[in-house]
Amino acid sequence: MPETMNICVCTALSLVPLTAMPPRSVSCPSNFVKIEALASLSTSYTSPKVVVTRERGKNGSLIDALATHGIDCLELPLIHHARTPDFDKLSSILNRTAFDWIIITSPEAGVVFLDAWKAAGTPKVRVGVVGAGTARVFGKVVPTLNPSLEVAFTPSKATGRVLAAELPNYGNMGSTVLYPASAKASNEIEEGLAKRGFEVTRLNTYTTAPVSHVDQMVLEQALIAPVIALASPSAARAWVGLTREQQRWDNAAACIGETTALAAKKLRIRNVYFPADPGLDGWVNSILEALKVHNQLH
Repeated sequence: MPETMNICVCTALSLVPLTAMPPRSVSCPSNFVKIEALASLSTSYTSPKVVVTRERGKNGSLIDALATHGIDCLELPLIHHARTPDFDKLSSILNRTAFDWIIITSPEAGVVFLDAWKAAGTPKVRVGVVGAGTARVFGKVVPTLNPSLEVAFTPSKATGRVLAAELPNYGNMGSTVLYPASAKASNEIEEGLAKRGFEVTRLNTYTTAPVSHVDQMVLEQALIAPVIALASPSAARAWVGLTREQQRWDNAAACIGETTALAAKKLRIRNVYFPADPGLDGWVNSILEALKVHNQLH
């Protein structure tokens, strides 16, 4: 029978489970340094309602936004980032080649790019970003450097597919694009741009890997929280890898956007919520909707 989707009041979608193969396990490659995921509660007096899973130090905006609704969080980083050999190429390419566009599709990609851009002597660049969260990374650039860096494009919807469809093409023979990306990112953007005549140079400047160890007591806390907040497909894979033997886990995943939600669905996470428009506000609304449904059922 075909699957159905239920549209929630907050515009988040609740996705029903797939009857597919069991989720594959996720482990940290042996060449990565061991990083332990330790948890911290936003308060020590109540049980956490939401598990936040970005790298430590990158969960503050979501924790603060949820705190305004009286929601306590458990911080449980599931992933870490590591730079790849392509990162070393990025500054030299920026030094010797001018591109019509630099495309940045995540806050981490933005941080990595800015480091290379500064190392290259802050050449003049025009940047397209996937959404407001990524744009905020560039808002932190030192004001004296701003004339060299112009954030000139954001798509109407914060997805790679829409970015590839809407990016302005200024060149007669096709605009040139530099795309510094995660090694885990799909080919959706460069393929979409190539179909429109863009010449795309992709560099995989960093990668994402699951943390190699989570304290069992911390995991037990996370398993009983009603909602886990996921910001990337890598985080979804890491969570399934941790919980694949925990048959009792059947709570909700609130995803930052559609790409992460579809990854969670493919991994057979049953109760998945995500906003129609990716971003912090929509993510918070999806978490609130997931909590509302949980409270109605319990």
